[in-house]
Amino acid sequence: MTNVKKLVQNPVVEVGASAAAAAVDARVVAELVARAQAEGTPVGGEGGLLAQLTKLVLEASLQGEMDAHLGYAKHDPAGRDGKNSRNGKRSKTVLTEAGPVEIEVPRDRDSSFEPQIVRKHQRRLDGIDGIVLSLSAKGLTTGEISAHLAEVYGASVSRDTISTITDRVLEGMAEWQSRPLDEIYPVVFIDALRVKIRDGQVANRPIYLALGVTVDGQRDFLGLWAGEHGEGEGAKYWLRVLTEIKNRGVKDVLMLVCDGLKGLPDSVAVTWPQTVVQTCVVHLLRNSFAYAGRQHWSQIAKDLKPVYTAPTEVAAFDRFAEFSEKWEGRYPAIVRLWTSAWAEFVPFLAFDIEIRKVVCTTNAIESVNARLRRAVNARGHFPTEQAAMKCLYMALMGLDPTGQGRGAWVRRWKPALNAFDIHFDGRLTAANR
Repeated sequence: MTNVKKLVQNPVVEVGASAAAAAVDARVVAELVARAQAEGTPVGGEGGLLAQLTKLVLEASLQGEMDAHLGYAKHDPAGRDGKNSRNGKRSKTVLTEAGPVEIEVPRDRDSSFEPQIVRKHQRRLDGIDGIVLSLSAKGLTTGEISAHLAEVYGASVSRDTISTITDRVLEGMAEWQSRPLDEIYPVVFIDALRVKIRDGQVANRPIYLALGVTVDGQRDFLGLWAGEHGEGEGAKYWLRVLTEIKNRGVKDVLMLVCDGLKGLPDSVAVTWPQTVVQTCVVHLLRNSFAYAGRQHWSQIAKDLKPVYTAPTEVAAFDRFAEFSEKWEGRYPAIVRLWTSAWAEFVPFLAFDIEIRKVVCTTNAIESVNARLRRAVNARGHFPTEQAAMKCLYMALMGLDPTGQGRGAWVRRWKPALNAFDIHFDGRLTAANR
């Protein structure tokens, strides 16, 4: 540590109150690393070079804060006027990204010093909290995060502490869930994710995610809503959810795509009378296979394709009549499934091919749900609804953190948005005026 301190205090790199403005000389860094290697000192880990440097930087910053607090530097004659002055130091260990670091925190006589770089009672630097939140967003349990911090940083962080850190996102989640939304969305996708929540006993609960596409082709997560076990997704529930979205500023939705959620079409008609409700074709196909033997899946898929690729609703009805004649005797449930969903299945048949590509399936939201399921499955089940919502919110906020996927998303939607504006009589163009 002494050698490191001497090198860092070399005139080339002055460590002190002005350290933030000092230029780090690459030669000094290279010499530090070389000397550490020669002495067998590891770069990372407890007691390593990074930990020693972190200690020096933190202590220098704290001394700088004390200088600013008192109005004079250490050993300055101005401190002999009998006013508040330095009063020794106290030791504390903080968890940093370089591992546990023991630092000396300066004190003043009247105890009015409030350090900011390492606050009173603070035992972790903010970077560690960020690591905990990132790991939690990726689906790691509190036990796994605790084990990770012990293995990588050599620090013992309890599960309760980790839960306390992640609980800080609850305020942000509440703000996100109530934030103002755009006035119009060309498409809103709604899909359900089943989550195991312990409420007396463990039960599967639906968590609904609404994903909107903006007039610029951007992806916008509108919110998360928890349903009750066995609720049946009735019209009252959906009217409450849609009214909440409307009250947050959404005046118009051109099309809402879902997976045959009971009561949703009626609630949409009340909330946005002009909105077209479209059933996800992929879900219809999957649900059809659930009623059929595996040996018939390929043939059923082949016979249904002319139905959902028909150029018009009339042609689709004719093809479905042919399908019914062939399969109703063996699989009547499939015929009933399509008949019941027909009113919400046929709208997209009237649209341009570009619109069909993006609205005939909820794949846009299912890809998101696949990421959320990984986070959920890692937990097994949640003790409360709030814990489940917190996990899903963090996983949602962790999607595409660099923003690199946004460009591809927008490019995919641009042709469809142009077709939307034409088909829906300029309602998108009017929203941009």
